[in-house]
Amino acid sequence: MGFFRDKHQYHVLTHDDGSSEALAGGEQAPRASTRWTSRWIWIVLGLAAVSLCSILAWFVFSSFPEGRQYRPGPLKFTKEGTFQIAVFADLHFGENAWDQWGPQQDINTQRIMGGILDAESQRLCVLNGDLITGDNSYFHNSSEYIDRIVKPIVSRGLPFASTYGNHDSAFNLSREQIFDREHRYKESLTANMVSGRNAGVSNYYLEVFPHDGGDIPSLLLWFFDSRGGFYYQERNDEGEQVGQPNWVDQSVVDWFLKTNDELVSKHNKTIPSLAFVHIPTNASAALQTEVGVDRHHEPGINDDYILSPQAQGWCPDGKQSCPYGGQDVPFMQAIASTPGLMALFSGHDHGDTWCYKWEGLVPGMSVKSNGVNLCFSQHSGYGGYGSWERGARQILVREEDLESQIVETWIRLESGKIVGAVTLNSTYGEDTYPATPNTKSHCPTCDYAIISAMPGIEDVPS
Repeated sequence: MGFFRDKHQYHVLTHDDGSSEALAGGEQAPRASTRWTSRWIWIVLGLAAVSLCSILAWFVFSSFPEGRQYRPGPLKFTKEGTFQIAVFADLHFGENAWDQWGPQQDINTQRIMGGILDAESQRLCVLNGDLITGDNSYFHNSSEYIDRIVKPIVSRGLPFASTYGNHDSAFNLSREQIFDREHRYKESLTANMVSGRNAGVSNYYLEVFPHDGGDIPSLLLWFFDSRGGFYYQERNDEGEQVGQPNWVDQSVVDWFLKTNDELVSKHNKTIPSLAFVHIPTNASAALQTEVGVDRHHEPGINDDYILSPQAQGWCPDGKQSCPYGGQDVPFMQAIASTPGLMALFSGHDHGDTWCYKWEGLVPGMSVKSNGVNLCFSQHSGYGGYGSWERGARQILVREEDLESQIVETWIRLESGKIVGAVTLNSTYGEDTYPATPNTKSHCPTCDYAIISAMPGIEDVPS
């Protein structure tokens, strides 16, 4: 704005310094003629300024790199035949907003997101759950944190799609509020394709089309809501907050299987796909404990041992007093048997960042898999537990590799380094990779000397 303001002032001074008599055609010209001439000059100058702004705006925006300017429309592979996704998980905005360090965590998380987005060439950002620490939220402003979360994304003209995590449902925060707030932005692709209280909200799929404009998608992206947390503004007869089940519901599994079959029939082919869910399934826990994660075959941090899967803390009868209730078995069966599904990406366990090929029957499991890869993300936000270096998982799919179901993935850290780069192919799990260093990072502007309890509850709408 400074440039245009200075230019405007220059023209005003030049006009004022110039003789109005000369502009009017002589010293004896009538005042009315001078006044009308001045008006015409101002009109011409105004039109010139508008034209200049338009030309400069066109020049600036047309010079953005491909993928940095979002245009509403279908997702597509690049002309080079690639499609890259940046996955931010466990951002945990809004934590301890009443202490000095709470807002500072969010500011530093925004900085990290921006740096990673500038370093990579993503076509889509996925927010894979626990966007907000809902436990710390107040009724009047809990969903407003979405504006801060998506700012680094939408300011770069990128589309985004979300799954919601257990911390995105709390007494003062609902998934529906987050969903509605997201959709103030044209860049939001998050959808709700399964109705019902038990389904959650973020269950949907997106299609990624070839660059040449074909009408058959090259890739499908599935998003599942693993729920968890607490129901919004609900208490039981004892006055306790009401817990929400923490697994992908049967109604969602039925929708997924039916919709996938319909897509296969519609296109007369199996479309390769990727999937996203916040809480991992018990299959990841079984692979971790019964088989073991090898630091060179499945590189990544493995500090959350034993990890926390879906259905943890629930009993088969619905009571919340068991280590694991098995309610995620239908979802595991669907994931394990779906042709073309190359990988499922989760978050939730901040201290786990590995990928594992789930093949065959794992000891202690009743579900046999056809080889889908189960991957964790990197803890992306300064909110939430743990001091592992923040970062974001990157996923790169090449059209030429889809028939062979090959996916490249790595983690871009806050420091700018790349770790855990692997190729999810037929030999993943046998191939050897460098071990992932277990680095830490700390919020540089956060003073944790004072950690205070939430002042007030404000849990009743006024």
